[in-house]
Amino acid sequence: MYFLGIDFGTSGARSCVIDTEGAIVAEDARDFGTLEEHERAGIWRDALWDLVASLPPPIRAQLSDIALDGTSGTVLACDEELSPRHPPLLYNDDRAVDEARLIAKTATPGHPAAAVTSGLAKTLWLKKRLGLTGARLYLNQADWLSGLLTGRVGMTDYHNALKMGLDLDELKWPAWVEYLADVDYLPVPIAPGARLATVSRPRARYLGVNPGCMVHAGTTDSIAAFLAAGVTKSGDAVTSLGSTLVLKLLSDTPVESAEHGVYSHWFGSRWLAGGASNAGGAVLRQFFDDRQLAALSEQIDPAVASPLDYLPLPRTGERFPVNDPQLAPRLAPRPPDDAEFLHGLLESLARIEAEGYGLLATLGATPVSRVETAGGGARNAVWARIRQRRLGVPVTRAAHIEAAYGAARLARDGVQTFASLAPRGQGL
Repeated sequence: MYFLGIDFGTSGARSCVIDTEGAIVAEDARDFGTLEEHERAGIWRDALWDLVASLPPPIRAQLSDIALDGTSGTVLACDEELSPRHPPLLYNDDRAVDEARLIAKTATPGHPAAAVTSGLAKTLWLKKRLGLTGARLYLNQADWLSGLLTGRVGMTDYHNALKMGLDLDELKWPAWVEYLADVDYLPVPIAPGARLATVSRPRARYLGVNPGCMVHAGTTDSIAAFLAAGVTKSGDAVTSLGSTLVLKLLSDTPVESAEHGVYSHWFGSRWLAGGASNAGGAVLRQFFDDRQLAALSEQIDPAVASPLDYLPLPRTGERFPVNDPQLAPRLAPRPPDDAEFLHGLLESLARIEAEGYGLLATLGATPVSRVETAGGGARNAVWARIRQRRLGVPVTRAAHIEAAYGAARLARDGVQTFASLAPRGQGL
């Protein structure tokens, strides 16, 4: 039997197939390139079909389970046939200012749904513009993609549901969400890894996969990266260095602060605390390609702190460790030496990471004791040494750095993924 995980990130999609022992038997990727707003949904759908259909026939014939992850806070308004009625609003879309203010007045204090980039804020913005007949469902990216496979619509996982307003105590939509949004238009929250349905017969025939292949409720891209790293102890953390900088810390206590963009996810008997900065690899890509990044990094002494102090945002707006949609990038002065400039960028990104973990501890989370690194930036050893100097704890590259591996693990283990992370003597 084989288990497929597919990761949908900001710039592309990756697939990973594992066997029952967790060994990787196939991997693939699709780059989205630069997408216009109206192209997003179609490109995501095509990438999903292509990644599945491109698997070797023996793997497709023995494919047992599938799970997908998607970008948290990316929302689609759809009809009941899953046809989008408006271009998807991405995770960092901050146009729902008035809706976020309304949520803040109504929601539980500090709830992450009150952020201007939250899934609930986007849902209210879309409903206002589409009217009563424009859409029937408001789904997260992972919900929509899973629905395309099964033909069964209207469910989401607890992780993607958080920014739509999920009550973490009751694990359902609270009364204030029902008041604001009408839950008939929202997906039903279920546990990540729970069984959704088998791949629909027409889709299984089209893709050439085992007709009994089960699709599971997914998760967010950063949590899939956390699962890929395989950490199990409170105080263990995973930093995902992709287009953005995402921190996830396994904590005995939940913490949240809308002011700082901090929230905690359900994680079985413990909590996954963290936040996502808009800073990250996307800023590095504005100036350097992969070859340049590798060559220039070799010229940097990671033991020496850079005197340059940047705020490496790709555009105005930050989510964590300060939640400020008006915060502007600061990328000057730029020295004539490219290696010196890159040193300043890496140092500044490491500073944001250190501030983030420090903030989580200040708010009451289990202090970080070790950091595993996932995402493309995990390959940069010089950056890792800069980060370790800043963080003051061991920083290593995760055994599996791709979120798609975490999604494959979720497909294999289902909800029991989180039981294995429970403290001794406790279950789900």
